[in-house]
Amino acid sequence: MIEILDCTLRDGGYYTNWDFSEGVTANYFKAMESLPVSYVEIGYRSLVHDKYEGQYNFCPDYLLAEVRRQMPSKKIGIMLNEKEITPELLDKLLAFPKGAIDFVRMAIDPANLDRARETARKIKEMGFEVGFNVMYMSRWAEYPSFLSDVVSLNGIVDSFSMVDSYGSMFPEQVAETTRLLKSKLTCKIGFHGHNNIELAFANTLASINAGCDIVDATITGMGRGAGNLRTELILSYLSSVKGINMDFYSLSTTVADFEKMKEKFGWGTNLPYMASGFSSLPQKDVMEWVTRRFYPINSILQALHNMKEKKGDNLKLPVFNSGKQHFDMALIIGGGPSGAGTARPLKELLKKYTDKKVCLIHASSKNAGYYNDIDIPQFFCLVGNEGHRLEKVFEKFDLDKISCVLPPYPRKMGTYIPEQLKDKSFELEKVTFSPCYQDSHTALALQTAIELSVETLYIAGYDGYDGMIGENERMLTAENEYLLARIVNTNPEIDIATVTATKYNGIKNKSVYQLLIE
Repeated sequence: MIEILDCTLRDGGYYTNWDFSEGVTANYFKAMESLPVSYVEIGYRSLVHDKYEGQYNFCPDYLLAEVRRQMPSKKIGIMLNEKEITPELLDKLLAFPKGAIDFVRMAIDPANLDRARETARKIKEMGFEVGFNVMYMSRWAEYPSFLSDVVSLNGIVDSFSMVDSYGSMFPEQVAETTRLLKSKLTCKIGFHGHNNIELAFANTLASINAGCDIVDATITGMGRGAGNLRTELILSYLSSVKGINMDFYSLSTTVADFEKMKEKFGWGTNLPYMASGFSSLPQKDVMEWVTRRFYPINSILQALHNMKEKKGDNLKLPVFNSGKQHFDMALIIGGGPSGAGTARPLKELLKKYTDKKVCLIHASSKNAGYYNDIDIPQFFCLVGNEGHRLEKVFEKFDLDKISCVLPPYPRKMGTYIPEQLKDKSFELEKVTFSPCYQDSHTALALQTAIELSVETLYIAGYDGYDGMIGENERMLTAENEYLLARIVNTNPEIDIATVTATKYNGIKNKSVYQLLIE
C-alpha cells in the first residue's frame, strides 16, 4: 500500500515564514494522527539564517516534544538543506532528545549526490531513517552520470524521492523515471509533485502505478510557489478507489483552517507559474514577483521569457541625463489618492516657481492624467509593465516635454516602451543611494531626482495605509520607508519633504497649502 508523507508545515512555511498559530497546528496534528498518513515532516532544522523565521524553520526541541505528544503513532521528521550542512555540523543539528523524531530528509541538488551520500551515511549511523529529496527532476538528464550513480546509495538511504521542482513533468515521464529508479535502488521510491501545470495529482498517480512507495502531499496543496498535491485529494482517492477508512471530520477541520489562510496568501497555480513550469524555470523568483513585488503578469511573463532565452534584457537604452540637465526643484507624484486629490494645489505650487527651473517626476502613471496641462518637463519612471499604463494617458501630453526613465540594464523584468516614446526613453546607469529595491518605482523616481541635481525635492501621493493591512501593503510600506529614509540620509544637500498627508516616517512632512502662501 502506498504511504503518504504530509509536509504541510515545512513546505507551507514559505508563505507564512514558518509561523503557524497553535489553533491551526492543533487541528492539523489531530487530523494527521487520525488519518492514514505514515510520515509527517514538520519543518526544517537550520543553522544558516540571518533574519527572523518562525519555529517550524528551526524545530527547537520543545516543539518536537509537543509534536510527538500530539502525534504519538506517526513517524515524525524534519528536512535539512544539504547545501547548508557538512557531516561535522550534524552532531549539533541532530542533537534531539531520544525519540523526538524518526526520520531526516535532505533537499539535494543532483550535482551534489556524492557529498550528500557521505552526509547521509553519518545520519544513518546516528539512528535515523534517511531520505533524499532530489530536486530538478525535469533536468536530471543534464547530469550525465547522475542516474547511474544512484546505485551507490543502496544500503545508505531509506527513501529516494523524485522532486518535480518546476512542476513541469508529465505522467509518462514520471512513470518512466520511477521504473528506472526501481531497477537501480533497493530503498523506497518517493515522489514530490508541484502543481504549476496542474498535473501534481496525475503525476502522483503515474508514480504510484509505476511502483512508487511514498508520495508527498500538503493540506490544500500549500507549498512554495504553485504548491503541491493536495493531501485531501490523494486521501479521498485512496478512500474511494482503495476503500481505506478515513476520518473526514478531522480532515475537513484542518482543511478549513488552511483554506482561510489560502485566502490571505493565495498559493496555487496561475499564468506565471504555468509558464515557468513549462520552461523548467525556478519558482523562487516567480513566487517573489507574484506575491510581493507588485509586478503585472505581462512583466513576469516577459522576465520568464528572458530567463528561458538566457537574455538579460530585450533592449539597451541610452544612459539618462549624463549631467546635462539641472533643476532647482522637482515634484515626485506617487500612486496614492492624494496624488489625484491634491492635483490642483500641487499644480499651483509648480506655477509658483516661475523664476525657478522645475520638473515633475511620475513614480507611477496612475495619477499622471491629472498633470497633462502643466508646461514643464515631465519624467515617467517605467518599471516592468508600467509602459502599458502610460500608453493610456500620454496622448494628451506634450511629447516634447516627456522623458521616460528605466532601471539600469539588464532589467530582469524585461522592457516595454510605447512606440511613440522609444526615442525619449533612457536607462539609469546605476542606483547610487540604495543597495536595496533598486528596480522599484520609488527608487527610480528618487534616483531620477539625484541625476537631475535638484536642490529641493517635494514628494506627493505617498499616503501609506490606514488600519489593518495585508502582507503586500506591509512590505510596500517597509520598502518605501526604507527608500525615503535612504534618500534623506545619503543626500543631505537636497531639501526633501513630503507635501501631502502621509503615514510614512523618517522624512520631513510639509503641507502643500503652507507652501502656497509662504
